[in-house]
Amino acid sequence: MAQTRTLILTSTLAAAVLLVGGWLVIRPSGTDGFQQCMRSNVQGGMDSFGTSFTLTNQDGERVTDAEVFSQPSLLYFGYTFCPDVCPMDTARNAAAVDILQERGLNAQSVFVTVDPACDTPEALSEFADAVAPDMIGLTGSQAEIDAVSKGWRNYYKLLNEDDADYYLVDHLANSYLILPKQGTVEFFPRDVSADEMAERSACFIDAAAS
Repeated sequence: MAQTRTLILTSTLAAAVLLVGGWLVIRPSGTDGFQQCMRSNVQGGMDSFGTSFTLTNQDGERVTDAEVFSQPSLLYFGYTFCPDVCPMDTARNAAAVDILQERGLNAQSVFVTVDPACDTPEALSEFADAVAPDMIGLTGSQAEIDAVSKGWRNYYKLLNEDDADYYLVDHLANSYLILPKQGTVEFFPRDVSADEMAERSACFIDAAAS
């Protein structure tokens, strides 16, 4: 299958640079209440992720970003025909949500397709039933998906598109933690476990509530 690309991280934030034990440590200046939780530094900061949108959920309803992200959410971009990466990552995110809920913290999993031509609301509903029943699945027109994907700096590209029966979509496989009124506060690469994702997400959720 196509190799899933990994987001290359850099930091151009104003920072204090320390040399500790031979390692160059970059610490962003300023605090926003989440510094004790953050592990990721990206060019432009986490504020550079996200955009407003209106998309169609798996029930065929048009919903806005404010309606979708009304509680802490783990956002993932993928497609239902994905042979392995998307189902595994989506199941991992659902497991992290279960852990958070067991701790008494509200959370949900959100899946935005990068294959809107094939991922109808019905296809998303079937995918959710098989992988993560409580997940919110979102689709839309190609232009709508392009805009949302751009907002989260997501990459995707349809491969071997001339083969209607077997095709792949190369895409980023990060998950994003989004908090109501706070926006995107963290992202997780795909090698993060459900336990670690839940633990790190709980730090942000608790900090936002304090």
